[in-house]
Amino acid sequence: MRRVFAPLSLTLLLVAGCAPAGSEPPGAPSPTGRQAVFEERATQIAAAWQPGPSWSDGYIPLQEPTMTVGDPGFTPDTQTAFQAGWYRDQIPLPTDQPEDGTIQFPSGTLTVPLVSAAEAYRELDRGDPPACGGRPTNPATPPAPADGPDTGVGTSPQTACIPLTVTAVELDSVPVRTSRGEATVPAWLFTIDELAAPVARLAVAPTAVGAPPEPTAPTAPLPEELVGALDLRAVDDATLTVRVGTGACDTGLTPLVYEQDDVVVVGGAVTRSTGVCTEQLLLAPVTVQLAAPLGERTVLDVLGGGPLRLTID
Repeated sequence: MRRVFAPLSLTLLLVAGCAPAGSEPPGAPSPTGRQAVFEERATQIAAAWQPGPSWSDGYIPLQEPTMTVGDPGFTPDTQTAFQAGWYRDQIPLPTDQPEDGTIQFPSGTLTVPLVSAAEAYRELDRGDPPACGGRPTNPATPPAPADGPDTGVGTSPQTACIPLTVTAVELDSVPVRTSRGEATVPAWLFTIDELAAPVARLAVAPTAVGAPPEPTAPTAPLPEELVGALDLRAVDDATLTVRVGTGACDTGLTPLVYEQDDVVVVGGAVTRSTGVCTEQLLLAPVTVQLAAPLGERTVLDVLGGGPLRLTID
């Protein structure tokens, strides 16, 4: 099994209300009061979470299907190409569908159909990069000289505005955060000439991939002092790193967590003030310590009630 890095993919939620730092309004809730307000909503979130049997019996990934296996040693240019999905293949890609594969969950296995390497590559490759700066889209082609009798061939680096080069592919497995905890999932590993680590594309056929259910958030308005969690950044046994969204002028950020046997609800509390402030979202990573290892429990956002996805830069 290979360790992986995943690309960043977020849906940003605007956080209402912000004000100059340090100007706390009269009657701002105490930390103890914040926890009580949070737990009241978290209890409602946990009670409303009824995902159905596929959540615990099927395969529902909570990560992006494309990731790097190990540290790729990104440069700004290769990271741009990776995030944009710019690739070119230099090898024949097998078109035969492999035999069914096995997903290994913490408490069981699931046999699933797999896609061919060629199909996985078609999902990986999202188009060609635009031409820019006189650099060729094919790294083997030198840039054309500029007009003028004394101008020689340019010497700028040949990594910007070009695709990543696929030179080999193999079927292996990678760890993936799923609705049933961290699982070992079949994946096609593409060797990339410009990177120090392969790029993996999950190999499970679309017919076997489930989707998270629509969450049911409480009908009561979100308490003014609470902020939601946007994603999971790391899971280390009983320690979670999450990112919460705060306003630019919010102060007193406190990470909050509520645990049950099957779910964990996370979010944060801030102090908001009156006054003029820019309307923007700040992503603040915070660490929460659970009373027990996360295991197969689902991590839910206290704002919208949905499950958090794992994203890694």
